[in-house]
Amino acid sequence: MRRLLFPVLLGLSAPALAADVPEAIARQLQQTFPEVRAEQISPTPVPGLFELRVGPQIAYVSADGRYLVRGDIIDVKSDTNISEERRASARLAAIDDIGESRMIIFTPKQVKHTISVFTDVDCGYCRKLHRQINDYLAQGIRVRYLFFPRSGPNTDSWAKAEKVWCSADRADALTRSKRGEALTARPCSPTPIRQHYDLGLTFGVTGTPAIITDTGELLPGYVPPAELADYLNGKTAG
Repeated sequence: MRRLLFPVLLGLSAPALAADVPEAIARQLQQTFPEVRAEQISPTPVPGLFELRVGPQIAYVSADGRYLVRGDIIDVKSDTNISEERRASARLAAIDDIGESRMIIFTPKQVKHTISVFTDVDCGYCRKLHRQINDYLAQGIRVRYLFFPRSGPNTDSWAKAEKVWCSADRADALTRSKRGEALTARPCSPTPIRQHYDLGLTFGVTGTPAIITDTGELLPGYVPPAELADYLNGKTAG
């Protein structure tokens, strides 16, 4: 039964169960999954079904705490993915928890939108995106970079990300690294690479670039500057 929980959930720490959660649910969850400390358990539009959220991960639990359900709740009347709306909100909160001081940020003169981009210095489409960074800025898109070396820890791509972070001018170092230049920065500690990488995993990121919009939507892959601006403007207008 323990396998019903998404694997990432068991590895995260969070505050204890909310005080207003029905006692039966809290008791059953804590007995069956003692590792779980849910950030939030709240009612859903479905009678008798409660939302269980840890970070950006969402599942649902029955009122008696016996059944755990993975999947999305869709309001067919309004054609709204309620689960995705909740995940989007959770993504934004999780990124905010990282803090901008632990990101590499490129800011336009006039900010219309802010995106967060999981990037790998050795990824071809990440390099293409960054070659057009001035075009994104011209569209009023503020770009916040988080590292996601696809090869994982203890690899060359990971080491390159560390060197970028340990450079005196991180923005310039990122640009040079994405051009294929070798950096000579000395190791430093701590770096946010592991934190960025683990966050990407909880979001379900498997490839790069992976863009989180200012509404919390996850866009996998490269999106050209003008196309992305049109999309973001449309979301704002909607």
